[in-house]
Amino acid sequence: MIKLFSRAWMAAVYAFLYLPIVSLVVFSFNESTLVTVWSRFSLKWYEALLRDEELLAGFTLSIKTAFLCGLLSVVLGTFGGYALVRFTRFRGRILFGSMLNLPLVMPEVIVGLSIMLLLVMAQDLLGFGQRDMLTILIGHTQLGMAYAAVVIMSRLRELNPALEEAAQDLGARPLQVFFLVTLPLIAPALLSAFLLTFTLSFDDVVISAFLAGPGATTLPVVIFSRAKFGLNPTVNAVASVTILVVTVGVVLSALYEARLRRRRERERRADWEEPSKLSKPTTTNHEWKLTEETR
Repeated sequence: MIKLFSRAWMAAVYAFLYLPIVSLVVFSFNESTLVTVWSRFSLKWYEALLRDEELLAGFTLSIKTAFLCGLLSVVLGTFGGYALVRFTRFRGRILFGSMLNLPLVMPEVIVGLSIMLLLVMAQDLLGFGQRDMLTILIGHTQLGMAYAAVVIMSRLRELNPALEEAAQDLGARPLQVFFLVTLPLIAPALLSAFLLTFTLSFDDVVISAFLAGPGATTLPVVIFSRAKFGLNPTVNAVASVTILVVTVGVVLSALYEARLRRRRERERRADWEEPSKLSKPTTTNHEWKLTEETR
């Protein structure tokens, strides 16, 4: 009875999570112009999506911005997290850590508004500060870097420092230790941080609304601007394509992490079995006694 209740509870949880997504994908193949009324199966909204230059341009800009934001956030988050975890004795460490995590608790409206005001001032004084992809990337990276640093710091704290010390004892320089020992060991955390910041950047609306300019509008901003006048079924098609892209990325990430986990398990078993092989006698006690008696 308890097992049946547990399965029913799990089914209800998954239904709550994924039924809205499944219904969106199903209605993307609906021929009707009404979003919530099913008529019959059709691919015409995907054909219409190929002709919708505004949605395609927003989708392309969002993909580019999210990819670059993921890379920059991982690099900057790795530097900040490594300094806070490995170099614990420097002045202002607590202040630096608090400032690194501050964007996590700062409302996105404040972040977007502050960067927009800074760009307006720069444009008035220096003639620089046009709102385009670069300004959106700066705002997204400012937020994504904090998330990436938290993920990477948690992995660095779990990492055994003796591995890095052993590499230094064998003659490796600090940069060699970082690139040959530390980075491979925290690779799953780097991938998780990249996917997290990629998703946050692709999904962001508030900061993009402040920093997007003419000709540089991300996909979520386009969808929200169209939602004011009623949703078009083409939005369901572009949302389904986005779900497909995200699902493929998540599956590839899970396969990569599973492969790394299996490789670590094999290496761990090999490390445990190797000493036992070395200490295992090549002859049995009976054979050893016979050898001694023969001598």
